[in-house]
Amino acid sequence: MLTALRNLPRTIWLIGLISLINDSASEMIYPLIPLYLSSVLMAGPRALGIIEGIAEATASLLKLFSGVIFDHTRKAKPWIVFGYSLAGFGRPLIAVVTSWPALLAIRFADRVGKGLRTSPRDALLAASAGVEMRGMAFGLHRAMDNAGAVVGPLVASLLLAVGFSLKGVFLWSIVPALLCLGLSLALKEPDNGAAPMVKRFNFRLTDMPPVFKRYLVIVALFTLGNSSNMFLLLRARELGVPQAQIPLLWAAVSVVAMLFSTPLSALSDKWGRVRLLTAGYLAYGLFYFLMGGIARDGLILFTLFAFYGLFMAATEGVEKALVADLAPEGLQGKAFGWFNLTAGIMLLPASVVFGWLYQQFSPLVAFGFSGGCAVLAAVLLVIWMRPGRRV
Repeated sequence: MLTALRNLPRTIWLIGLISLINDSASEMIYPLIPLYLSSVLMAGPRALGIIEGIAEATASLLKLFSGVIFDHTRKAKPWIVFGYSLAGFGRPLIAVVTSWPALLAIRFADRVGKGLRTSPRDALLAASAGVEMRGMAFGLHRAMDNAGAVVGPLVASLLLAVGFSLKGVFLWSIVPALLCLGLSLALKEPDNGAAPMVKRFNFRLTDMPPVFKRYLVIVALFTLGNSSNMFLLLRARELGVPQAQIPLLWAAVSVVAMLFSTPLSALSDKWGRVRLLTAGYLAYGLFYFLMGGIARDGLILFTLFAFYGLFMAATEGVEKALVADLAPEGLQGKAFGWFNLTAGIMLLPASVVFGWLYQQFSPLVAFGFSGGCAVLAAVLLVIWMRPGRRV
């Protein structure tokens, strides 16, 4: 596998490095937002659900738009540069907000940047790797992205340990944002001379195969139970994990995902995407059932979070590789746009419903609902996406 990794195109490695730098900036502050929201802005789980739901839903709409534009222009770099810049320079402003609606505005800007860059970037990754190495390419990207998710929380934990305030940590996120911008500007567009040109803008699903549409239904169902990861951190804090260890806990998840994303995604090139996704969705369901029933922190909680990292490693890259497999030639941008739209738009009801169930009833009810959605999605994967089924 090491030889195959070395043979991946420069574009894939550079995009992965950009994601690593950007995610280190993002993950410096991501685990701290629930703490900042509750201890400084005096808001609860319901506000957290609204903030994350609206922010992610907005990003999803823009992912479809930017994906269709990519198919038409075959240009990804402008969207990548602008998207990473908007997100990177907006995050430090969290240090000056005084209310949760202002925090919502900043998260909104952050997700707008993500929405504009994601589909063109994913289409560029898919075009840069052959079908036989597609899983490995997306797995490498996710591994490097998760490496940033390790660096960010570790830096945040270090800053908190030496006496920085939450606001101070937010301000320091500007440093990796500047590095990310420099790398984005160094990205070169590949030669797309052989790629078909889309003659008109078309956002509809009518030219997508039925199997792709069934896949979107499965993604929607799974995402309905896949609320913001911030609820996991909120749950850990309520179970007794000290504030300074919250970033370390999330870093542990990212370490596991970083180490296993590339080999597990590469396994899908041989074993099959659907099989690996089914196993991953079942693992997610088990994790959420257990998180809802756990009574206190300790070794079992850290073990569960490491297990969650395995779920991420087995699904994040494979989900996108399957999109590239199912997309018609020349329409990969729109395919990724619809995939990202479906996954993201469902985060609004997912986060709002989860926050409501969490606050109105109990963590057990909220986590049980999410686990049930994941198990049902796994069943539909087996029924609707099995090899040999007519499309």
